[in-house]
Amino acid sequence: MSTGLVRELSPTPVSLEELNVRARLVTRVCRKYLVPAQVLSGILAVPGERLGVLTIGGRDSFRYSSTYFDTPELGSFRAHRQGRRRRYKARVRTYVDTGTRLFEVKLKGNRGLTDKVRIGHEGPSHVLPRASRAFLDSTLEGYGLVAPPVLAPSAVTDYRRSTLVSPSGTERLTLDTELVGRRDGREVRMRPDLVLLEVKTRGGFTPTERRLHAHGFREVTFSKYAATLVSLVPQLSGNRWIRASSACLERSVLRARPCFT
Repeated sequence: MSTGLVRELSPTPVSLEELNVRARLVTRVCRKYLVPAQVLSGILAVPGERLGVLTIGGRDSFRYSSTYFDTPELGSFRAHRQGRRRRYKARVRTYVDTGTRLFEVKLKGNRGLTDKVRIGHEGPSHVLPRASRAFLDSTLEGYGLVAPPVLAPSAVTDYRRSTLVSPSGTERLTLDTELVGRRDGREVRMRPDLVLLEVKTRGGFTPTERRLHAHGFREVTFSKYAATLVSLVPQLSGNRWIRASSACLERSVLRARPCFT
């Protein structure tokens, strides 16, 4: 399956192995931009330069579902809201098209770098088996953080993603659409005319970002997990995400089925 966004760029298909060779960027700086879908191809398309697009089994657009785990007091969310220099997120990521599940720990440290580590996850996405829990504990201990005694599923985010890589491999771009955040039987959706573009790199501003700036687009403060919680839990505050969330998320609606299945 190919999205219209990707098709307009006429990118070169690349395998996951080639993508990781060219721009693995597991430890990286990530910056996010909200861009109208109708102008995105004009910004990304560069004469004489073809982006690579992750392609697996003929697909260049994939469905993701992330189940986040947090303490009963939402300690991970609160650390993120407070901008603590050392913090983490724990989640089970499901690659919906294949059914593959990974348990991931995203670590935020000095100089704003993000480090992501992960292992295979067995069982339902809303349950932490012993192996995943032990992996979290050892990862946080090695990072100088104390693992919380109790974790439970706190939110789910579903979305569609295409991944692009520059010919030089110095930047990796993800294009997220159809975002839905869910918690406690309610959901919030991203506007269909917007794309959440994330630039992953090891250095300063990339060529893509310079073109974004030239078109008037600036980095936004946005977290799928945090935006979902702030939108669906009335007593939570999240000033740092309000502007971006208000610009891209539509009103929440009631759902009949539970979030964690």
